[in-house]
Amino acid sequence: MDSKLTYSPKEEESLRVGSKRGGWISFSFIIGIVTGSSLASTAIIGNLIVYLIREFNIKSINAAQIVNLVVGSTNLFPIVAAIIADSFFGSFHVAFASSCIALMGTVILTLTATMNSLKPHPCINGPTSCKPATTVQYTVLYISIVLISIGFGGARFTTASLGANQFDNQDHRATFFNWYFLAFFVSSGAALTVVVYIEDNLGWALGFGICAVATFVGLVVFLLGYRFYRHESPQGSALLDLARVFVASVRKWKCKVSSRVEDYYTKGHDMMVQLLPGNRLRFFNRAALITDADLHSDGSVKKSSWKICTIQQVEDFKKIFGILPLWSSSIFLSTPLAIHSSLTVLQALVMDRSLGSHFKIPASSIGVTVLVSNSIFITFLDRVLWPFWQKVTGKSPRPLRQIGVGHVLTILGMAVSALVESKRLKLAHGHVSMSVLWLFPQLVLVGIEEAFHFPGQVAFYYQQFPQSLRSTSTAMISTIIGISFYLSTALIDQVRRSTEWLPDDINHGKVDNVYWMLVLLGAINFVYYLLCSTSYKYEND
Repeated sequence: MDSKLTYSPKEEESLRVGSKRGGWISFSFIIGIVTGSSLASTAIIGNLIVYLIREFNIKSINAAQIVNLVVGSTNLFPIVAAIIADSFFGSFHVAFASSCIALMGTVILTLTATMNSLKPHPCINGPTSCKPATTVQYTVLYISIVLISIGFGGARFTTASLGANQFDNQDHRATFFNWYFLAFFVSSGAALTVVVYIEDNLGWALGFGICAVATFVGLVVFLLGYRFYRHESPQGSALLDLARVFVASVRKWKCKVSSRVEDYYTKGHDMMVQLLPGNRLRFFNRAALITDADLHSDGSVKKSSWKICTIQQVEDFKKIFGILPLWSSSIFLSTPLAIHSSLTVLQALVMDRSLGSHFKIPASSIGVTVLVSNSIFITFLDRVLWPFWQKVTGKSPRPLRQIGVGHVLTILGMAVSALVESKRLKLAHGHVSMSVLWLFPQLVLVGIEEAFHFPGQVAFYYQQFPQSLRSTSTAMISTIIGISFYLSTALIDQVRRSTEWLPDDINHGKVDNVYWMLVLLGAINFVYYLLCSTSYKYEND
């Protein structure tokens, strides 16, 4: 971190009174749990399909479907955990409970690899001799997978929100998010190389045991920092407030919007100065409009939360509503990356993966290139490019600019992928295998794109979401990934039904056409993103 840090008045007061809560003093404890959980979750989920096929005699297609559910759930459950954190328990308690659930699931999964009674007998004379697992064995396995999905998913972004809540300075928050993603990608890279190698070559019990230890150590470090965290009280069911605004607005759709502040409902603790609701999305101002049906006989306002809302609730709803177009553009930004991640593995399987005469790169480990390039470039951005930008312009780059750069790099990465695949197909038709190293340039581009895209997304949502939805804000990126994963599966399925580009043997297909299709979709989505971003008005600046 920077050697000289400027503190907000709240942070300075905290230090003067000796509480020393919040700020960089809590940083190492939060990064500790991020590192441990990222290492464990990536090592388990990244190699789960192989474990199911080899150890539980599950057929490859069924194993792939199980893993798809796990990946989707792990990326979509953070939004549920964030809602619980915002509405009831706070980020710390949800992150702690989720990590305990993840640890429990990891331990149970380790037991399935350790105890012969918890897994079927291995296949001896080929697939025809394989015996399926028993009901008890399947039950124990699926319980562990469910706990792992819920636990790691729930802890992933509530820890990010807790970390961001320790800072009042926007620049410090941006720096924290950069280091958060750096820890995530470095840990994931180590998991996909070292731990996966241990699982495949030294034993599943040892590999999963390392995951359990990493989760436990991360949880202990997280608890050691408890007295240094700044804890923020839950703000109530904020998402229900959003639903109430919509319902109340529809109920009063015939009412005329007033220009008098006294015609709108406010609470003293909501707004220090009573103001009219903004003119943007004026239809929803009706939710705070006081009508005769909202008043008691003595003139007081009825406390019916589904018929009338405060001005603050209406303005919060408008903020979320205004962000949705940008959020949808990010889904279509991430979908090509999800497709690319699966297609590069298929390409690697039919390419020359030899390094020297004694080592062959595992096809599934090719994605480590993305993590390495991402980690390096995040560091470069945080230590070189962004400080230089701030020195020249006098201000930090806005998150939407970072996301825009991500769009451009995604299109460029898909174009490079198409050109490389076209060359590979020509060589394959001549019975020549192209070196897998030719995939590295496109993977490096994807890694650089993610260095712009992901931290920019998290910082944008955290800055622009209402205070009561801060935990939900950082889970938005995980929701984008989860939806993009399922959308990419549907898109590939549609391509296979409509064209002959993706046969089982891609040497007889046209994967390069798939990449060019993604270039076209990416360009259209970039135009859509430019329209959304140029019309968006920043909040909380």
